[in-house]
Amino acid sequence: MRPALEGHAGIPQENRLLFRALCGLGEHEVFGLLQSGGRVLAEGLPMAGGEVRHRLKPDETVNRMSRVVVSLQPPPAGRRMAWRWRTVQSLLSPIVVGVQALLGRRLSLSGFDPEHFRDFVWRSLFAKTLPASDLPIVMCSAFRVLRLPYGAMHAWGLFTRRAGKALFPTLDTESIDVMIAQTPYPGRMRSPTRLIVRYMDAVPMLLPHTIVKRAFHQASHYEALRRNVLDGAYFACASDASRHDLVTMFPEAAARAVTIHCMLSHHYHLDESARERVPEVLSKRRQSVPEVTQSPASAFDRMPPYVLMVSTLEPRKNHATLITAWEHLRAGSSPGLRLVLVGSLGWDHEPIVAALAPWLERGEAFLLGNVPADELRVLYRHAAVTVCPSVAEGFDYSGVEAMRCGGVVVASDIPVHREVFDEAAEYFDPYAVDTLVRAVEALLGEAHEERRIALRRAGENVSMRYLPERLLPHWSQLLERVRSNS
Repeated sequence: MRPALEGHAGIPQENRLLFRALCGLGEHEVFGLLQSGGRVLAEGLPMAGGEVRHRLKPDETVNRMSRVVVSLQPPPAGRRMAWRWRTVQSLLSPIVVGVQALLGRRLSLSGFDPEHFRDFVWRSLFAKTLPASDLPIVMCSAFRVLRLPYGAMHAWGLFTRRAGKALFPTLDTESIDVMIAQTPYPGRMRSPTRLIVRYMDAVPMLLPHTIVKRAFHQASHYEALRRNVLDGAYFACASDASRHDLVTMFPEAAARAVTIHCMLSHHYHLDESARERVPEVLSKRRQSVPEVTQSPASAFDRMPPYVLMVSTLEPRKNHATLITAWEHLRAGSSPGLRLVLVGSLGWDHEPIVAALAPWLERGEAFLLGNVPADELRVLYRHAAVTVCPSVAEGFDYSGVEAMRCGGVVVASDIPVHREVFDEAAEYFDPYAVDTLVRAVEALLGEAHEERRIALRRAGENVSMRYLPERLLPHWSQLLERVRSNS
C-alpha cells in the first residue's frame, strides 16, 4: 500500500483501485502491507504462525496502532528533534536491513487492526481515488506492517551489487499465498509465497534521462526487477507495450508475464454539467507557482474553447511540444484558444513553468493542482480536446478518463496509445509540432463536428474496456494460476 500514501493519479490511483477490486471479489482474504518509502515505522501487533496473536490489553493494543499511524506521518512543523531522530533512523535502516540479510533473518511483519482508525485508513490510503461508498469494503481487510523502509531495501541491494551481486532481504510472508507489489520489489518472499509484480512501465530503463535521481532509480529498478525475474515472479503488465519492454529485457519472464490493463475509476462518467462551472474550477484549483502570478479566472468568463492536458509536469510527458503547438494555433487559426494544464510539479518542471509564465500572468493559460475527480469531469467534458502528448507511458489514464466523460482525445502516436485508445483518438508525431497543430485543427470548429461525434462514440466504447468489472476476471485467472503453480 506504499504508493497509496502518495499522489492522486498514476500508480497510487491504480494501487487503490486494485486493492478495492480484490477486496470485492470475495474469493480471497486480502491484506494491505503498510510500508514507508523512507521512514522507519513503529511496530504493530505481534504475530505468530502468520496470524496476529498477542495478550496485550485493549489500551496497549490501541497504543501500538496509534504509534504506527504517527510513524507514517511527516513530523509537525517545528519538531526538529523528532525530525532528526527519524532522519537518523532512516540513515541507519539500510544497515539494519543488511545485517538481517547477512544473518539470514527474515524481515518480520506485524499486525495492524484498522477498527479504531477508520479515518486514518480512509483519508490516507483511499479517499483520493475511491467514492465514500467503498469505505465499508476496504475496511473489511486487515493490514500488515513492515517497519523498515522500501528505500532502505533498495539501498542495500545497490550497496551489495558493488561486490558483484545485489542482495535483497527476505520478508517473513508466512501464511501469505501471493504478494502483489506495485513496481519491481526490492525484497524476496518466504517460500511458498509467490510474488506478482504490477509492471507499469520500463521508463527507468529505456528513458532514464527523463526521470528524477536518474542513477539511483535506473539502478534500483533494474536490480530489483532482475531479482524478481530470477525468483520466478509473475508479472501483471499494464499494457502489451509494457509487457513487450519487459520481455525484451528478460525473455525468460515471457511465460510468467500477462497483460492486465489499468482500472478506470467509477468517478469518471458522462456528466452533463454546465459549462459555466469551468471558471469556478479554474479559480479554486489554481496552483501556486514560485515567482509566477496566475491571472484570476475572471479572465475566462467569456468561455472560449480550451485545450486540456492532465499530467504531472515532467520531461517525458512532453508539455513543451503541446505548449509550442498551442502557441502556433493561437497565432494562426485559433487566436482565442486557451490552455489548461492539470498536474503537480514534478522533476525538471522549471523549463515548462518558464514557458508558461507569460501566458499564466495574462490569463491565457491556467495551471491547476489537486483537482478532485468531480471537477476533472467538468474539465474533460467541456474541453475542445484533451491532449495526451507523452513520449512514453505504461497506460495513460487521462485519455480514457476523458473518453469516459464524453471528451475528445488527441494523443501521441506511440504503441501504448494505439493499444489503449485504439480508434478513439486523433494521433500525431510526439516530436513534430506541426502534426499536433494539424491534429487539433482537425477537431476544432463546427466544420469538424462529425469527426468529434465519431470520436466520442468510439471513446465511450473503448473506455468501457477498463472498468473494474471488465478487468477483475483477468486478475482472478492470474491469482488462480499463480496459486496452482506454487
